[in-house]
Amino acid sequence: MPLLGPPAPSPHPLDQLLDLGLASAADQPALISADAQLSWRELDGRATELARRYRALGLLSGDRVASLLPNRLDAFLHLIACLRAGLVATPLNYRYRAPEIDHALTVSGARWLLFHRERQEDVDHCERLGDLDLGLFSYDDAVDGRLDQQLPSPGAAEPGATTLAPQAPALIFFTSGSTGPPKGVTHSRASLSALLNTYARNFVCSAADRFLIGSSVAHIAGLVGGLSGLNLGSQVIVARSTDSAELALLLERLRPTLLKLLPSALFALVRDPAVPADAFTSLRGCIASGDHIPHELHEELQARAGLPILELYAMTEAGILAANPPGREPRRGSVGPAALGVELELRDDDGRPVPAGTPGDLWVRTAASMGGYWGNPEATAEVLSEGWLATGDELRADTDGFLWFVGRRKQLIIHDSSNISPQEVEDALLDHPAVAQAGVVGVHDLVHGEIVRGYVVMRTQASGSPPSAAALIAFARKRVGYKAPEQIVVLETMPLNASGKVDRLALKALAGNAGEEPRQPGSPRR
Repeated sequence: MPLLGPPAPSPHPLDQLLDLGLASAADQPALISADAQLSWRELDGRATELARRYRALGLLSGDRVASLLPNRLDAFLHLIACLRAGLVATPLNYRYRAPEIDHALTVSGARWLLFHRERQEDVDHCERLGDLDLGLFSYDDAVDGRLDQQLPSPGAAEPGATTLAPQAPALIFFTSGSTGPPKGVTHSRASLSALLNTYARNFVCSAADRFLIGSSVAHIAGLVGGLSGLNLGSQVIVARSTDSAELALLLERLRPTLLKLLPSALFALVRDPAVPADAFTSLRGCIASGDHIPHELHEELQARAGLPILELYAMTEAGILAANPPGREPRRGSVGPAALGVELELRDDDGRPVPAGTPGDLWVRTAASMGGYWGNPEATAEVLSEGWLATGDELRADTDGFLWFVGRRKQLIIHDSSNISPQEVEDALLDHPAVAQAGVVGVHDLVHGEIVRGYVVMRTQASGSPPSAAALIAFARKRVGYKAPEQIVVLETMPLNASGKVDRLALKALAGNAGEEPRQPGSPRR
């Protein structure tokens, strides 16, 4: 059955991103954090100046600019400047370690890297910095929102960015697939404009709102969500971290009307006894996404703040596809009806639509869909077909058009809204000389959605003790950072499929066996 979301209004051109706020409240705060703020006029002027300085570095329209930026006003200032200069912004996950940074630099062909000085150690260990023909630049945020002042001032005026076609690339976000390292999801100026036009509108956001972004701006939800709020003239509040003390400070001091958080951070916030009882009173909506929202979190937020959770379903490749808007009675466990400007279909294995109540593969058609994966036509062809995008997820719809998440066809692990490729983690474990085979799966976790569990078969050793689980985890963490397993299980034999590959479905079944406990390598089976 086809599922149609409400029609989306015509989007503003990207060069008019700040126009609503400038017209109505030029000297009022546009971007604000606990220790800094920029008015609409300041944000506009600084973005223009930063774009000028970027072009003075020798960056040309279409060049990729990689960045490692924390949750600060400067992250938004940087992206707006890239759009004005015609550059392709390439934000990297702020938790990336050196090998992942190297991979992103190689795939994107970035000419320049901007990074915060607190990431200096990882950048120093990168091997592909020589590929950056315009080099790299580190900055600090002693005065946040002043990034333009930290770059050299150009001597003479340089030509502005040329007019760019709607299909010109504007943004590359790296997201993990099920079969390998992260791929570069590429949004054109047209699809990014559609994303900014619809994201905040799904929650009836307007110039009267104060939108608190409590998730990472290194992910599309945080960065595009905030820009979407600015596009509608709303004040955007940036949480420097997801720590409950930081969030409570912003809730009390700045009185936001909308809050966007990951489920794990929301759990910590509602369970923190130090958060005042009236901290939530300004909110009219709490948006949580990234994975299934546990029933316990619904109950606890309702009891603490009298608010329902506005669940949604979104992906980097196409933005929000389904959402529970404010003012409409949400159905707990449902990700909501089709979102603004979205056409959805649930299909069976033969590509035929399935009836209400029957799970099917979710396909989407929307103006916000990516153009493809940067430099990877094979992966692009696997998910794009005749204007439709295959999400790789299985959902079902009820007779009222509300969608319910069933499972992932892709074997991604979703931990706190980050996509983790099992193969990438398996490769890190296999680098250890004591590991003969490795398989990695996600295990359901109430707070984080899923945690990473590694299954290993050890090599026969002539002498010495096998490494401990903690040692294997630490070994993997040096290679893949936050993606490393949080649990290790040692097997005598690894389940394999008919092709001789690790059978992750069998490992998932094993993970569901209550009798299978994570254990130290070398410890006896029960």
